[in-house]
Amino acid sequence: MAQQTRRAPGRPKKSQDAPVVEHVAPVQEPVRKASRPSIKQKQNETRHRIYEIPKGGGIVTILRQKEIQIYDEDLGKIRNLRYCPRENSIYVDEQSENSVREAVIFRDGRILVPKEKPNLMAFLDAHPDNLSNGGNLFKLVDEKRDAEKELAKEFSQSEAIMMVREKDIQELLPVALYYGININRATSEIRYDLLQTAKKNPTGFIEAFDSPEVTVRATIQQAVDYQIVNAKASGVYWFDSNQLIVSVPAGMKPIDVMTRFCLTEKGAAVLATLEDKLEKLG
Repeated sequence: MAQQTRRAPGRPKKSQDAPVVEHVAPVQEPVRKASRPSIKQKQNETRHRIYEIPKGGGIVTILRQKEIQIYDEDLGKIRNLRYCPRENSIYVDEQSENSVREAVIFRDGRILVPKEKPNLMAFLDAHPDNLSNGGNLFKLVDEKRDAEKELAKEFSQSEAIMMVREKDIQELLPVALYYGININRATSEIRYDLLQTAKKNPTGFIEAFDSPEVTVRATIQQAVDYQIVNAKASGVYWFDSNQLIVSVPAGMKPIDVMTRFCLTEKGAAVLATLEDKLEKLG
């Protein structure tokens, strides 16, 4: 009978099949500063862009490139810019010795930059003549914002046109007088002239209906037409007594001065008198 091997009490039995597990302390990665997105990364994030010269520009405008410098906040130093189509960087100190600069040309005040030219986008975005950088020459066209602006303009124009069509002529007359439209004509002719005004400046046209200045100006103009007051270059006078109501400074229009005067506390009594006289005539 085979003799059994006894193990010491308290010691676990070893298993030949059990794997040996080693605990290794994790290696801590060094902290790295986040790098700026490369031109290739920007290419994947952007579509084509349009840059424009808001004022002037002419048929052809060549963007200046000689000795263009900007302050690089990441590196804390001043760097030279240069656009070279075959270079991945817009910084001179990162370009090759054989790099060739290319002119950046705006035609009819605009330049279209396809997404395949991210280096040109980066150059224009960083250029000191860009309005976003404090320059005064060109800017990036925000197509989304421009579309929203055009949509708002279309809605305003539609609203203004509807007001010309649907409002009573008596509501339209003060606005017509404010814009200098002759109201001593057929209603259709007055509406037609108002329609042209509404199309040119729909926002201002809509706001005119709630403007106290429009109402007061129309009242004064009617008072002049009905010979209640006399508007002269020197001042505005009561027609019957020739008594001065308000003096007109040199170079200013009598109706404009009288309108501002009637909107003051001092001129409120004059305005009330004009409205009373016009009401009696009606």
